Amino acid sequence: AAVSPPPPAAQPGQEAYPIGDPLLTDLWVDPLHGDDSRSGASRDQALATINAAWGRIPQGQPLQGSGYRIQLAAGEYAEGTFPHYWEDRHGTYEFPILLASADGPGAARLLGNLNVFDVDYLYLLGLRLENAGDVFHCEQCRHLLIRQSTLWSGDHQAHETVKINQSQYVYIEDSDIGGSHENAIDFVAVQYGHILDNRIHDAEDWCIYLKGGSAYFTVAGNEIYDCGTGGFSAGQGTGFEFMTSPWLHYEAYAIKFVNNVVHDTEGAGFGVNGGYDILLAYNTLYRVGSRSHGLEFVFGLRGCDGDTARCAANRNLGGWGPTTVGREEPIPNRNVFVYNNLLYNPAGFRSEWQHFAIYGPRTPAAGAGIPSPSRTDDNLQIRGNLIWNGPADLPLGIEDESEGCRPGHPTCNQAQLLADNSINQAQPSLIDPANGDFRPTPGSLAGALTFPLPPFPAWDAFTPAVPAGELANAVPADRAGQPRLASGGLPGAYSDQEIAQSHQLFLPSLVRAAL
Repeated sequence: AAVSPPPPAAQPGQEAYPIGDPLLTDLWVDPLHGDDSRSGASRDQALATINAAWGRIPQGQPLQGSGYRIQLAAGEYAEGTFPHYWEDRHGTYEFPILLASADGPGAARLLGNLNVFDVDYLYLLGLRLENAGDVFHCEQCRHLLIRQSTLWSGDHQAHETVKINQSQYVYIEDSDIGGSHENAIDFVAVQYGHILDNRIHDAEDWCIYLKGGSAYFTVAGNEIYDCGTGGFSAGQGTGFEFMTSPWLHYEAYAIKFVNNVVHDTEGAGFGVNGGYDILLAYNTLYRVGSRSHGLEFVFGLRGCDGDTARCAANRNLGGWGPTTVGREEPIPNRNVFVYNNLLYNPAGFRSEWQHFAIYGPRTPAAGAGIPSPSRTDDNLQIRGNLIWNGPADLPLGIEDESEGCRPGHPTCNQAQLLADNSINQAQPSLIDPANGDFRPTPGSLAGALTFPLPPFPAWDAFTPAVPAGELANAVPADRAGQPRLASGGLPGAYSDQEIAQSHQLFLPSLVRAAL
């Protein structure tokens, strides 16, 4: 029998969100046998609707004395039985609000869209959320946890499957998210949190991006696949009025994207579109870039989408962007580190045009506050990557004088890229990628060139001042928890370890089978 790949393992700084042992009042709901006139205190006294349970949680002030756990019995919850707008509930760490599938992950199915506004300490545990359209939206949320849940929109009907904006402390773990004609996950102006060990897939644009001044996220251990424009992007394009102070300059700050598997994307496997202090290290990319390029480091875009007063206010604070409608400004990249990744496009699959997209400098409008010229390659470091992609003469993508990483660039140029990376020099081998095993065949990466991860330079002074991110960079273990060598180890999400014993897949079989 085939040996299953080991599950992603927690690493220092990447542990699951600690729920702790909060004091909770249970509110049971049973869609088949419940009655809203009951107490909801036990399974045999279950309410019939989530509406009734949510209505019993005090609103307008922080919870005191007890949090609430809405225990959902197995079954289908029709759209009219739960709130469309979940708002103005304020849990605390000691007294949070839990919405949990009482009979195991995926047993409670909510059929409709959840819109959450101004809610604190909300934990969604083991749910299956389905909708013929957008599935989950959270605005002005603080301390949101989604764990062991499935969020799905069939036939790519969602604009975004998961949309989070103007929020902080967001954690998504061990979940399955997909089915969008744009993005499976879209973050705008979200700071602090992590996205760990999920399956993120089936989106016609980027599968996932963090943009609009999103910051301080670890994105690790995920499988990202079946994406259109690309797999993962730090940054993209944002209306200036939707950003929150002080994160008013770059599209993304202090993002660490490590130990992920990205496969089957039409566009880039990963990219940076207006990012600052972005680490992309030890990821495995397979069958990426069929319509364009394998990796991209290009401009973010910044417009004003109509609220000119808000755009002007953000500009007056020192932010970067226009104050009138109609022009998009180029947001640069700075300190993007691309280290020790494995990009393998097997025979019959290649990036259409080139390996990289790295744009040349552009001149932003006077008065936008953006450094001029705006550059995508300011301290761009691409080192230790093993790339097997297309014919030997596939262009790097920087040959034309209009592109970035020109000769003489101190950290990124053609000679450096060829010297510090293995590009179409050694063909790797994976165990069984067609069936989801993206580990390297033992010995196939022997001798691959990698480099230790350097720290980011000192955090820049911004106006308004932006809290510094973590400057140290370390990925001490691989996706399966095997230790990496301090000298760099081998490229990709998995170390080149001999196959031991079989491990279960990391997501509950119920969640996987539910698709």
